[in-house]
Amino acid sequence: MHVAIMRVIIAGGGTGGHIFPGIAIAEELKRREDKTEVIFIGTEHGIEARIIPREGYPIKFLRAEGFVGVSLLRKIRALWKMLFSIVDSYGIIKAVSPDIVIGVGGYASVGPMLAASIMSMPTMIVEQNSVPGLANKLLGKFVGAVGVTYQESISFFPRAKTFFTGNPIRTRILTGNRDAAYDIFSLDRNKFTLFVFGGSSGARNINRAVVDSFNHMLDLKEKIQFLHQTGDNGYEHVRESYRKWGFMGTVTPFIYQMAEAYAVADLVISRAGATTLAELTAIGKSAILIPYPYAAGHHQELNAGKLLEMKAARVILDHELTGEILAKHIRELYENKYLRHEMEKQSRSVGRADAAQRIVDIAISLIKKR
Repeated sequence: MHVAIMRVIIAGGGTGGHIFPGIAIAEELKRREDKTEVIFIGTEHGIEARIIPREGYPIKFLRAEGFVGVSLLRKIRALWKMLFSIVDSYGIIKAVSPDIVIGVGGYASVGPMLAASIMSMPTMIVEQNSVPGLANKLLGKFVGAVGVTYQESISFFPRAKTFFTGNPIRTRILTGNRDAAYDIFSLDRNKFTLFVFGGSSGARNINRAVVDSFNHMLDLKEKIQFLHQTGDNGYEHVRESYRKWGFMGTVTPFIYQMAEAYAVADLVISRAGATTLAELTAIGKSAILIPYPYAAGHHQELNAGKLLEMKAARVILDHELTGEILAKHIRELYENKYLRHEMEKQSRSVGRADAAQRIVDIAISLIKKR
Protein backbone atom coordinates (compact mmCIF):
# COMPACT_ATOMS: atom_id res chain seq x y z
CA MET A 1 0.00 0.00 0.00
CA HIS A 2 1.41 3.41 -0.93
CA VAL A 3 1.44 5.88 1.96
CA ALA A 4 1.53 9.55 0.97
CA ILE A 5 4.44 11.44 2.49
CA MET A 6 3.29 14.34 4.62
CA ARG A 7 4.68 17.80 3.82
CA VAL A 8 4.65 20.59 6.38
CA ILE A 9 5.68 24.23 6.09
CA ILE A 10 6.78 25.99 9.29
CA ALA A 11 6.84 29.77 8.87
CA GLY A 12 8.36 32.45 11.08
CA GLY A 13 11.57 33.68 12.60
CA GLY A 14 13.56 36.77 13.40
CA THR A 15 14.68 35.52 16.84
CA GLY A 16 15.51 32.23 18.51
CA GLY A 17 12.27 32.61 20.47
CA HIS A 18 10.34 31.94 17.28
CA ILE A 19 12.74 29.53 15.60
CA PHE A 20 13.40 27.04 18.41
CA PRO A 21 9.69 26.18 18.90
CA GLY A 22 9.54 25.63 15.12
CA ILE A 23 12.45 23.20 15.33
CA ALA A 24 10.77 21.42 18.26
CA ILE A 25 7.62 20.92 16.14
CA ALA A 26 9.73 19.68 13.21
CA GLU A 27 11.49 17.17 15.50
CA GLU A 28 8.18 15.81 16.75
CA LEU A 29 6.83 15.45 13.19
CA LYS A 30 9.98 13.53 12.16
CA ARG A 31 9.85 11.43 15.33
CA ARG A 32 6.40 10.19 14.36
CA GLU A 33 7.18 9.63 10.69
CA ASP A 34 10.76 9.99 9.55
CA LYS A 35 9.73 10.50 5.92
CA THR A 36 7.72 13.64 6.72
CA GLU A 37 9.13 16.60 4.79
CA VAL A 38 9.46 19.81 6.81
CA ILE A 39 10.28 23.04 4.98
CA PHE A 40 10.88 26.33 6.81
CA ILE A 41 10.03 29.80 5.51
CA GLY A 42 11.88 32.81 6.93
CA THR A 43 13.96 35.82 5.94
CA GLU A 44 17.63 36.01 5.00
CA HIS A 45 18.38 38.52 7.79
CA GLY A 46 16.75 36.55 10.64
CA ILE A 47 18.61 34.10 12.90
CA GLU A 48 16.78 31.28 11.03
CA ALA A 49 19.08 31.73 8.01
CA ARG A 50 21.96 30.42 10.18
CA ILE A 51 20.20 27.96 12.46
CA ILE A 52 17.77 26.06 10.21
CA PRO A 53 20.38 24.74 7.71
CA ARG A 54 22.54 23.64 10.65
CA GLU A 55 19.59 21.63 11.95
CA GLY A 56 19.36 19.92 8.57
CA TYR A 57 16.07 21.38 7.27
CA PRO A 58 15.56 23.24 3.97
CA ILE A 59 14.56 26.90 4.24
CA LYS A 60 12.94 29.20 1.67
CA PHE A 61 13.34 32.95 1.99
CA LEU A 62 10.83 35.72 1.46
CA ARG A 63 10.91 39.52 1.52
CA ALA A 64 9.63 40.77 4.87
CA GLU A 65 10.55 43.28 7.54
CA GLY A 66 9.62 43.98 11.15
CA PHE A 67 6.78 46.42 11.82
CA VAL A 68 6.96 46.90 15.61
CA GLY A 69 9.31 49.40 17.23
CA VAL A 70 10.55 51.06 14.01
CA SER A 71 10.18 54.54 12.53
CA LEU A 72 7.10 55.58 10.51
CA LEU A 73 9.11 55.35 7.29
CA ARG A 74 10.18 51.78 8.10
CA LYS A 75 6.59 50.92 9.06
CA ILE A 76 5.44 52.05 5.60
CA ARG A 77 8.25 50.03 4.01
CA ALA A 78 7.32 46.98 6.13
CA LEU A 79 3.68 47.22 4.97
CA TRP A 80 4.83 47.50 1.36
CA LYS A 81 7.10 44.46 1.85
CA MET A 82 4.17 42.59 3.40
CA LEU A 83 2.57 42.54 -0.06
CA PHE A 84 5.78 41.06 -1.50
CA SER A 85 5.89 38.49 1.28
CA ILE A 86 2.33 37.34 0.46
CA VAL A 87 3.30 37.00 -3.21
CA ASP A 88 6.54 35.16 -2.31
CA SER A 89 4.63 32.89 0.08
CA TYR A 90 2.00 32.08 -2.54
CA GLY A 91 4.77 30.94 -4.90
CA ILE A 92 6.51 28.81 -2.24
CA ILE A 93 3.27 27.20 -1.03
CA LYS A 94 2.21 26.42 -4.60
CA ALA A 95 5.58 24.80 -5.31
CA VAL A 96 5.75 22.78 -2.07
CA SER A 97 2.04 21.92 -1.90
CA PRO A 98 2.06 21.24 1.87
CA ASP A 99 -0.55 19.40 3.93
CA ILE A 100 -0.49 22.19 6.52
CA VAL A 101 1.23 25.53 7.18
CA ILE A 102 2.20 26.26 10.80
CA GLY A 103 3.16 29.78 11.91
CA VAL A 104 5.58 30.14 14.84
CA GLY A 105 5.47 33.94 15.12
CA GLY A 106 7.56 36.89 14.00
CA TYR A 107 6.97 39.08 10.96
CA ALA A 108 8.13 36.29 8.60
CA SER A 109 5.03 34.26 9.51
CA VAL A 110 2.40 36.79 8.41
CA GLY A 111 2.75 36.46 4.61
CA PRO A 112 2.77 32.64 4.57
CA MET A 113 -0.18 32.36 6.96
CA LEU A 114 -2.29 34.87 4.99
CA ALA A 115 -1.37 33.22 1.67
CA ALA A 116 -2.18 29.74 3.03
CA SER A 117 -5.54 31.00 4.34
CA ILE A 118 -6.39 32.56 0.96
CA MET A 119 -5.49 29.22 -0.67
CA SER A 120 -7.79 27.35 1.80
CA MET A 121 -4.92 25.29 3.23
CA PRO A 122 -5.05 23.84 6.76
CA THR A 123 -3.30 26.40 9.00
CA MET A 124 -2.26 26.75 12.63
CA ILE A 125 -0.32 29.31 14.66
CA VAL A 126 1.62 28.96 17.91
CA GLU A 127 1.65 31.90 20.38
CA GLN A 128 4.58 31.91 22.82
CA ASN A 129 3.82 35.01 24.88
CA SER A 130 1.22 35.72 27.54
CA VAL A 131 0.03 38.75 25.53
CA PRO A 132 0.01 38.00 21.77
CA GLY A 133 1.78 40.29 19.33
CA LEU A 134 0.06 42.23 16.56
CA ALA A 135 0.75 39.60 13.87
CA ASN A 136 -0.77 36.67 15.76
CA LYS A 137 -3.80 38.65 16.96
CA LEU A 138 -4.57 39.35 13.31
CA LEU A 139 -3.80 35.81 12.10
CA GLY A 140 -5.92 34.23 14.87
CA LYS A 141 -9.00 35.35 12.96
CA PHE A 142 -8.03 33.46 9.79
CA VAL A 143 -6.24 30.27 10.80
CA GLY A 144 -7.71 26.84 11.58
CA ALA A 145 -6.25 26.52 15.09
CA VAL A 146 -4.20 28.44 17.67
CA GLY A 147 -1.89 26.85 20.26
CA VAL A 148 -1.10 29.06 23.27
CA THR A 149 1.58 28.86 25.97
CA TYR A 150 -0.38 30.57 28.77
CA GLN A 151 -3.97 30.04 29.86
CA GLU A 152 -4.50 33.84 29.91
CA SER A 153 -3.77 34.13 26.17
CA ILE A 154 -6.88 32.16 25.25
CA SER A 155 -9.09 35.25 25.61
CA PHE A 156 -7.24 37.01 22.74
CA PHE A 157 -8.35 34.41 20.18
CA PRO A 158 -11.58 32.77 18.99
CA ARG A 159 -12.38 30.34 21.82
CA ALA A 160 -13.56 27.42 19.69
CA LYS A 161 -10.24 26.97 17.87
CA THR A 162 -7.78 27.91 20.63
CA PHE A 163 -5.91 25.25 22.60
CA PHE A 164 -3.69 25.44 25.68
CA THR A 165 -0.64 23.53 24.41
CA GLY A 166 2.40 25.10 26.09
CA ASN A 167 5.47 26.30 24.18
CA PRO A 168 7.26 23.47 22.33
CA ILE A 169 10.89 22.83 23.29
CA ARG A 170 13.57 20.79 21.54
CA THR A 171 13.76 17.21 22.87
CA ARG A 172 17.46 17.40 23.59
CA ILE A 173 16.88 20.14 26.20
CA LEU A 174 15.20 17.45 28.34
CA THR A 175 18.08 15.01 28.05
CA GLY A 176 21.07 17.04 29.28
CA ASN A 177 23.61 14.97 31.22
CA ARG A 178 24.94 16.65 34.36
CA ASP A 179 27.99 14.39 34.61
CA ALA A 180 28.98 15.01 31.01
CA ALA A 181 28.41 18.74 31.52
CA TYR A 182 31.08 18.99 34.24
CA ASP A 183 33.59 17.62 31.73
CA ILE A 184 32.39 19.62 28.71
CA PHE A 185 32.59 22.93 30.58
CA SER A 186 35.57 22.01 32.85
CA LEU A 187 33.61 22.66 36.05
CA ASP A 188 34.14 21.43 39.61
CA ARG A 189 31.64 18.76 40.68
CA ASN A 190 31.67 20.00 44.30
CA LYS A 191 30.79 23.63 43.71
CA PHE A 192 27.39 25.35 43.44
CA THR A 193 26.99 26.25 39.75
CA LEU A 194 25.38 29.40 38.36
CA PHE A 195 24.55 29.42 34.66
CA VAL A 196 24.41 32.97 33.27
CA PHE A 197 23.24 33.84 29.75
CA GLY A 198 21.51 36.74 28.07
CA GLY A 199 19.89 35.26 24.99
CA SER A 200 21.71 34.23 21.83
CA SER A 201 23.71 37.47 21.57
CA GLY A 202 24.47 37.99 25.26
CA ALA A 203 23.24 40.89 27.40
CA ARG A 204 25.50 43.77 28.35
CA ASN A 205 23.58 44.66 31.52
CA ILE A 206 23.59 41.11 32.83
CA ASN A 207 27.32 40.80 32.13
CA ARG A 208 27.98 44.04 33.97
CA ALA A 209 25.82 43.14 36.97
CA VAL A 210 27.48 39.73 37.38
CA VAL A 211 30.95 41.33 37.34
CA ASP A 212 29.75 44.01 39.82
CA SER A 213 28.30 41.33 42.11
CA PHE A 214 31.71 39.77 42.77
CA ASN A 215 32.65 42.52 45.21
CA HIS A 216 29.57 41.65 47.32
CA MET A 217 30.21 37.89 47.42
CA LEU A 218 33.91 37.54 48.16
CA ASP A 219 33.16 35.14 51.03
CA LEU A 220 31.47 32.75 48.55
CA LYS A 221 34.43 32.67 46.16
CA GLU A 222 35.50 29.13 47.11
CA LYS A 223 31.95 27.73 47.17
CA ILE A 224 30.40 28.84 43.89
CA GLN A 225 31.35 28.74 40.20
CA PHE A 226 29.91 30.18 37.01
CA LEU A 227 29.14 29.02 33.49
CA HIS A 228 28.74 32.34 31.69
CA GLN A 229 27.68 32.93 28.07
CA THR A 230 28.67 36.53 27.37
CA GLY A 231 27.86 37.06 23.69
CA ASP A 232 30.69 38.24 21.40
CA ASN A 233 30.93 41.82 22.63
CA GLY A 234 31.40 41.35 26.35
CA TYR A 235 33.60 38.28 26.24
CA GLU A 236 37.13 39.70 26.79
CA HIS A 237 36.08 42.14 29.52
CA VAL A 238 34.03 39.56 31.45
CA ARG A 239 36.75 36.91 31.25
CA GLU A 240 39.30 39.42 32.53
CA SER A 241 37.00 40.36 35.44
CA TYR A 242 36.67 36.73 36.57
CA ARG A 243 40.45 36.54 36.61
CA LYS A 244 40.82 39.81 38.48
CA TRP A 245 38.34 38.87 41.24
CA GLY A 246 39.42 35.24 41.38
CA PHE A 247 35.98 33.70 40.82
CA MET A 248 35.92 30.23 39.27
CA GLY A 249 34.07 29.43 36.10
CA THR A 250 33.94 28.95 32.36
CA VAL A 251 33.33 32.07 30.30
CA THR A 252 32.43 31.69 26.65
CA PRO A 253 30.86 33.88 23.91
CA PHE A 254 28.29 31.25 22.89
CA ILE A 255 27.11 27.86 24.15
CA TYR A 256 25.87 25.26 21.68
CA GLN A 257 25.32 22.52 24.31
CA MET A 258 22.37 24.21 26.03
CA ALA A 259 20.98 20.93 27.38
CA GLU A 260 24.20 20.28 29.31
CA ALA A 261 24.41 23.91 30.43
CA TYR A 262 20.94 23.66 31.98
CA ALA A 263 21.70 20.22 33.44
CA VAL A 264 24.76 21.45 35.34
CA ALA A 265 23.05 24.59 36.72
CA ASP A 266 21.94 24.87 40.35
CA LEU A 267 20.66 28.36 39.58
CA VAL A 268 20.06 30.15 36.27
CA ILE A 269 20.43 33.90 35.67
CA SER A 270 18.91 34.94 32.33
CA ARG A 271 16.58 37.07 30.26
CA ALA A 272 12.91 36.03 30.14
CA GLY A 273 12.26 35.22 26.49
CA ALA A 274 9.37 32.82 25.89
CA THR A 275 11.59 29.96 24.75
CA THR A 276 14.00 30.36 27.66
CA LEU A 277 11.07 30.21 30.09
CA ALA A 278 9.58 27.18 28.33
CA GLU A 279 12.93 25.40 28.67
CA LEU A 280 13.49 26.43 32.31
CA THR A 281 10.03 25.27 33.38
CA ALA A 282 10.08 22.02 31.39
CA ILE A 283 13.19 20.94 33.31
CA GLY A 284 12.22 22.76 36.53
CA LYS A 285 15.16 25.08 37.25
CA SER A 286 15.32 27.83 39.86
CA ALA A 287 16.07 31.14 38.19
CA ILE A 288 16.70 34.85 38.62
CA LEU A 289 15.08 36.48 35.58
CA ILE A 290 16.09 39.88 34.23
CA PRO A 291 13.54 40.68 31.48
CA TYR A 292 14.84 42.47 28.39
CA PRO A 293 13.19 45.90 28.71
CA TYR A 294 12.82 46.60 24.98
CA ALA A 295 11.03 43.39 23.95
CA ALA A 296 8.00 44.13 21.77
CA GLY A 297 4.93 44.84 23.94
CA HIS A 298 7.01 44.28 27.12
CA HIS A 299 6.60 40.53 26.49
CA GLN A 300 9.50 39.52 28.69
CA GLU A 301 8.32 41.50 31.72
CA LEU A 302 4.82 40.03 31.39
CA ASN A 303 6.15 36.48 30.93
CA ALA A 304 8.52 36.79 33.92
CA GLY A 305 5.71 38.30 36.01
CA LYS A 306 3.70 35.09 35.53
CA LEU A 307 6.53 32.99 37.02
CA LEU A 308 7.12 35.47 39.84
CA GLU A 309 3.43 35.30 40.74
CA MET A 310 3.67 31.54 41.02
CA LYS A 311 6.92 31.73 43.04
CA ALA A 312 8.65 29.84 40.24
CA ALA A 313 11.37 32.49 39.77
CA ARG A 314 12.87 35.69 41.15
CA VAL A 315 12.64 38.78 38.92
CA ILE A 316 14.86 41.86 38.83
CA LEU A 317 13.80 44.57 36.36
CA ASP A 318 16.60 45.72 34.07
CA HIS A 319 16.58 49.34 35.32
CA GLU A 320 16.80 48.14 38.93
CA LEU A 321 19.63 45.69 38.27
CA THR A 322 22.83 46.29 40.22
CA GLY A 323 25.65 44.02 41.33
CA GLU A 324 24.56 44.42 44.94
CA ILE A 325 20.94 43.42 44.31
CA LEU A 326 21.99 40.46 42.16
CA ALA A 327 24.47 39.30 44.83
CA LYS A 328 21.73 39.47 47.48
CA HIS A 329 19.46 37.14 45.46
CA ILE A 330 22.33 34.77 44.61
CA ARG A 331 23.37 34.57 48.26
CA GLU A 332 19.84 33.90 49.49
CA LEU A 333 19.18 31.16 46.94
CA TYR A 334 22.62 29.61 47.51
CA GLU A 335 22.14 29.50 51.28
CA ASN A 336 18.50 28.41 51.32
CA LYS A 337 18.20 24.99 49.70
CA TYR A 338 14.54 24.67 50.71
CA LEU A 339 13.66 27.91 48.90
CA ARG A 340 15.42 26.68 45.77
CA HIS A 341 13.63 23.34 45.81
CA GLU A 342 10.24 25.01 46.24
CA MET A 343 11.05 27.23 43.27
CA GLU A 344 12.05 24.19 41.19
CA LYS A 345 8.81 22.43 42.12
CA GLN A 346 6.72 25.46 41.11
CA SER A 347 8.72 25.87 37.91
CA ARG A 348 8.10 22.24 36.95
CA SER A 349 4.37 22.65 37.61
CA VAL A 350 4.21 25.44 35.00
CA GLY A 351 6.31 23.61 32.42
CA ARG A 352 4.91 21.49 29.61
CA ALA A 353 7.41 19.04 28.25
CA ASP A 354 4.75 17.60 25.91
CA ALA A 355 3.83 20.85 24.09
CA ALA A 356 5.26 19.71 20.74
CA GLN A 357 3.20 16.49 20.89
CA ARG A 358 0.01 18.46 21.59
CA ILE A 359 0.66 20.83 18.69
CA VAL A 360 1.39 18.01 16.24
CA ASP A 361 -1.80 16.19 17.37
CA ILE A 362 -3.84 19.30 16.55
CA ALA A 363 -2.03 19.78 13.21
CA ILE A 364 -2.73 16.17 12.19
CA SER A 365 -6.43 16.49 13.13
CA LEU A 366 -6.66 19.62 10.93
CA ILE A 367 -5.12 17.72 8.01
CA LYS A 368 -7.54 14.81 8.50
CA LYS A 369 -10.54 17.18 8.63
CA ARG A 370 -9.56 18.47 5.23
